[in-house]
Amino acid sequence: MAYVPGVTPGKWVRIWNERQPDVPLVLTQVSAADAEAALREHGADAALLRLPVDRTVFSAIPLYTETTVVVCPKDHMVAAADEVTVGDIADEIVLHPLDDTLDWERPPGQPAFERPVTTADAIELVAAGIGLLIVPQSLARLHHRKDLTYRTITDTPQSQVALSWPEEATTDLVEDFIGIVRGRTVNSSRGRRPDEKSSKDAKADRAAEPKGRQQKQQPRQGQKQGQKAGQKRQAAGGGSRRAGGGAPKGSRSGGTGKPRRRG
Repeated sequence: MAYVPGVTPGKWVRIWNERQPDVPLVLTQVSAADAEAALREHGADAALLRLPVDRTVFSAIPLYTETTVVVCPKDHMVAAADEVTVGDIADEIVLHPLDDTLDWERPPGQPAFERPVTTADAIELVAAGIGLLIVPQSLARLHHRKDLTYRTITDTPQSQVALSWPEEATTDLVEDFIGIVRGRTVNSSRGRRPDEKSSKDAKADRAAEPKGRQQKQQPRQGQKQGQKAGQKRQAAGGGSRRAGGGAPKGSRSGGTGKPRRRG
């Protein structure tokens, strides 16, 4: 499993280890620019990355949208506000690293003379007072420094984190991980192998059987009525006998006496 900086796969990995203790999940951190290449070259079965990806090759499930923030020195005027807009930093130099994860041609504000190679390099320039930096909040936290802070900025693109994998390589294990990130329970049949169905799933399967198959297991309605009528006749015949097993009225008793004439 590959993942890009700022993404924290810890909770999903923990659930995986609980459900699949015999299948170790190996994590590999890759840069945002190298995430698709890791999947194309089979360096990972799936990746937690930032959109967009090539949808003609990869499947992707968006997981969450990150808050966008502007990183600045603690003594900068931006730090005095709880939230800023693009207009508030229009006259400020805003750095644009080559590994920028936000989907725009260039950030607002004034461009620097050169583009830093990485976000980490841009953070160093912000600390030196060269300019500001706009990034997803997770990257601001990842590159935290005591002399820097960040504030939410509006009217800017937002980064979406997604689980992605090659569409033609959707294996059972990938389906299992999809189930975990989507919050499915361990008893869910989706994303699990057929032999892992729970008793609840089995009941649901029986309920989904064709009606004809279910009716074979039960007598038809006409058969039920015939059985009930037969039981009633038996009960009526048994009640006509005298107590003690005597013969019916009008019949000979013990072979003696004459039968009564009809009046």
